[in-house]
Amino acid sequence: MTAQVDEETPLLQAQPVKRTPLPWFQFSIVLFLQLAEPLTSQVISPFAPQLMRDIGVTKGNETQVGYYVGLMQSLFFLTQAFTVLHWSKTSDLVGRKPVILLGLFGLSLSMFCFGLSRTFWGLVFSRSLNGALNGNIGVIKSMMVELTDSTNIAQAYAYMPIAWSTGGALGPIIGGSLSRPAQRFPKLFGQNEFLKTYPYFLPCAVPATFSAVAWLVTFLFLKETVKSPTSVSSILKLRKGKRDLKTSPIVPVANFPEADKPLSLRALLTPQVIVAAGNYAVLSLVDIAFRAVQPLFLSTPIALGGLGLPPPIIGNILSIYGVFNGLIQVFLFARIHDYFGSKKTYMAGIVAALPAFVAYPIINYMARSQGLGTYVWIAVGLQILLSIGMSLSYGAIFIFIAAASPNRASLGATNGLSQMTVSLMRALGPAAANSLFSLSIEKKYLNGYLVYYVLSLVVCGAMVAGSLLPRKLWTQ
Repeated sequence: MTAQVDEETPLLQAQPVKRTPLPWFQFSIVLFLQLAEPLTSQVISPFAPQLMRDIGVTKGNETQVGYYVGLMQSLFFLTQAFTVLHWSKTSDLVGRKPVILLGLFGLSLSMFCFGLSRTFWGLVFSRSLNGALNGNIGVIKSMMVELTDSTNIAQAYAYMPIAWSTGGALGPIIGGSLSRPAQRFPKLFGQNEFLKTYPYFLPCAVPATFSAVAWLVTFLFLKETVKSPTSVSSILKLRKGKRDLKTSPIVPVANFPEADKPLSLRALLTPQVIVAAGNYAVLSLVDIAFRAVQPLFLSTPIALGGLGLPPPIIGNILSIYGVFNGLIQVFLFARIHDYFGSKKTYMAGIVAALPAFVAYPIINYMARSQGLGTYVWIAVGLQILLSIGMSLSYGAIFIFIAAASPNRASLGATNGLSQMTVSLMRALGPAAANSLFSLSIEKKYLNGYLVYYVLSLVVCGAMVAGSLLPRKLWTQ
């Protein structure tokens, strides 16, 4: 039977609960490993449009560039959605470390292949391989839970944005500065025939090499967090002799107590898991829709509904967001969470998304009325702060997902199921939001602001979903 613990009880006690120190060496390795995915997923962003032109898939039709770029961006999350649950469930059985090693190997191999691809289908294969072999994000979240307890888990999740913000910032810098090196740096690479033939290999090789280094660090220093994992060789022997399962002494979970066995997918779909995973998916949809529309809005001419800013200024705005987001997460998230609790922290972030979306047409109206004056920039700054509020919800929902797991042995599967739904949202969300943005401007629906009305309704739906979360964390 599921019990509940009031997460706000420590706030009412005279003596605060003493926080367990984080295991910094192992925890730092986990943060280091998280850099691999944002580096890999973001490095292609700056050169993807030119790459589509170079390989000739658009046949000179400039209007098709965005379509193929969007496809490249979505393939990673789409194939990840189909495989992440499998890898997470496997990690519950064989341990986190073997799955992370395989995922890092897949990231490295696929990025080298991407840099060597000269056809569209080669790019499709490489990007699909990238997502399919990488189930590390769900597995790493499970490791973070296993390295912490109830007193320091909020502090641990506060550090997660460091890796994502760093990787998300470095990836585009690497991709933009190292692509087509023979043309950009003729004195260094002008005579290098290999880089002339494969002009995008160098930026792809950087995250590929990082993943290889991360593989070595994992192999040498990362400790397994699953108790009594089954060896891969035992599983292979078991499958080889599948007919003798009833009499075979090699049964991977035979020594587990019943309550500690990994559950089937059907048994995993408890109301708690469905509510937590559903809220994670809706939060991701709201967040990625905002992130997808933001650069479009900033670059679109004022007369058409945006701000008409050049790429350098847009880059500065996004960088400012990344810096402040990282600082607030590291220094304030744990305190905010400890004071307000998981549900209030999550709901505050969701509620902040509503004025963040409403700010888009207001900022455009101000720009039309007075140009890019001081008040416009103040409004842009306030919108950035509101969008950081959305990021606070991630740490809170991760804690709910950890608490929703039916048992410790199913923690990886719970995270994998949640990540699968999120990957689907991240594959479909940007395309839907950007298409709606273009449609609103082209057809002048609601003066070109239809997209913000629709996304505001999505935020309202997210609020309703958030209300289903309990005020008290689930415990087993």
